[in-house]
Amino acid sequence: MSGAMIRKVIVEFLGTAILVYLAVGVATLMFGFKFAGGSVAAGVVATALAFGLTLLALVYMIGPVSGCHVNPAVTIGALLTGRIALAEAAGYWIAQFAGGIVGALALWGTFTTSPLYSRRLTGLGTDGYGTKSMIHIGVGGAFIFETVLTAIFVFIILRVTSATANAATAAIAIGLTLTVVHLVGIPITGTSVNPARSLGPALVVGGTALSQVWLFIVAPLVGGVLAAGLHRLLYGGEGAVLAAEGQQARERGTAAAS
Repeated sequence: MSGAMIRKVIVEFLGTAILVYLAVGVATLMFGFKFAGGSVAAGVVATALAFGLTLLALVYMIGPVSGCHVNPAVTIGALLTGRIALAEAAGYWIAQFAGGIVGALALWGTFTTSPLYSRRLTGLGTDGYGTKSMIHIGVGGAFIFETVLTAIFVFIILRVTSATANAATAAIAIGLTLTVVHLVGIPITGTSVNPARSLGPALVVGGTALSQVWLFIVAPLVGGVLAAGLHRLLYGGEGAVLAAEGQQARERGTAAAS
């Protein structure tokens, strides 16, 4: 493994761990410790902002190194649109899942020092369907919802990080999109759109959360595949156009120099 690849894997691990520790931490405080009181809306807004703002900061922090995927669904979208190779994607996936687990363990270790914390009652910001959903959505609805939400999220990421997009504003668009996704998703499934974010807390909590986590791994990955397919369908010729423009610019430069 090259030095550059090692740096990418390290920052993907750290970025995912930070996302889980901070954003899932806020979710646990709002809905586990009941910091939102009787206001579900306040808890939803606080948690949505925590995820969106944390990701926004991470894009600026580690984006120049790895692209700041911190999400296996984003990585599969990048892989299927030809932005990264399979070997690189595999390294990202390992780092992201490991980071999600370590971030969840660190968060759990922090909360266990509080006498008010109970792993069974307080939980750790896990996702769920059926009785674990605020609206008791069924498994089929949860799968469709997570797939659609992830597809929208990953598609926007692919668009704002494309060669023709404005790189300076990409982090803002990505962070705000994740915020909106959580605003609509928290009352329905808790919002995953990120298998690494879901697996870590589910492993710590166990029980129903662990038995349901398969959906929050599979559905986001399906959403990432759909996003990549849609992006290739709508913008598949973008790379060829850019290559042709680059060749024309080189030819003009050569002609001017001669």
